[in-house]
Amino acid sequence: MIWEFNFAMFLFLVICAIAAITVRNLLSAVVIFAAYSLIMAVLWAEMNAVDVAFTEAAVGAGITTVLFIAVVSRTTRRSKD
Repeated sequence: MIWEFNFAMFLFLVICAIAAITVRNLLSAVVIFAAYSLIMAVLWAEMNAVDVAFTEAAVGAGITTVLFIAVVSRTTRRSKD
């Protein structure tokens, strides 16, 4: 394993985690969460846990992201009246 690659992926993972909880826009949070799941899948594959990486990519970055985007698209903003 290349430790520089793993360290860079870990830094991106931490940045995505912090960004996902601090961003105010819901759609942006969903996209950042999808990136987080994709980076986790890459890290799992790098650790030779291919079955876990495949599941993370399919469920975390795939199905969950589609469901979150569907939910966000059905929500409306409250007016500031």
